Amino acid sequence: MLSGTPVLAAGVGARRGWHGWRGGAVRSASFRIDDPAYGGTALGIAVWRRSVATTLIDLLAGLIRPAYGELRVLGEDMATARGRSAVRGKVGVARRLARPQPGFRVRGLVEHAARLSRLPARDRDLLAAAIVDRLGLTPWADVPLRTAPDPVCRRARLAAAAVHQPDLLLIDGMLDDLALDDGAELADVIRDLGKDTTVIMVGRDSSSLALACTEVLTMADGILVRP
Repeated sequence: MLSGTPVLAAGVGARRGWHGWRGGAVRSASFRIDDPAYGGTALGIAVWRRSVATTLIDLLAGLIRPAYGELRVLGEDMATARGRSAVRGKVGVARRLARPQPGFRVRGLVEHAARLSRLPARDRDLLAAAIVDRLGLTPWADVPLRTAPDPVCRRARLAAAAVHQPDLLLIDGMLDDLALDDGAELADVIRDLGKDTTVIMVGRDSSSLALACTEVLTMADGILVRP
């Protein structure tokens, strides 16, 4: 693990698509996460508009460039192509509404993510098996994703995002629209992952986020300011 400030955002903004500064725009986000161990911190951000949540996650993951403001993730300047490229291999992204993976079984999705992360071949199978077991997915390992229950699919996406042991885990919408018991169980899983890495979660409901996060902020009209 590295030391320093995992995330520093100062008045950062970004837009995407033909909506311009409407719809999916992050107008201004200012917050920081200070955690020398890069673990034990889970920040929740309540964002009602799904397109804004996606833009925020993509900014933090280095998938889009900030339009203005300062954004540093894991010590890298996200305004530069080099910084964004360096961050991508150190971040895991778990999205509830990820595109379906036809033909994949639960274990296969995690193993596929391990291959994409360029883990050494000797480590891939061990790490994939370990995260599948840790997230309680072993009984479901050979079940096709298309037939698995929704909470199991969400855990599988979390396992795929965390298999390469990222320094920052970004979670998009995973606690949205879940039954109370299923949400509480998934929150327990996320808290456990947060022992090893910094977690930032976005979702629509602040009370659901509070089940897994040590602090919850609210983004309104694309603006987020940490008190």
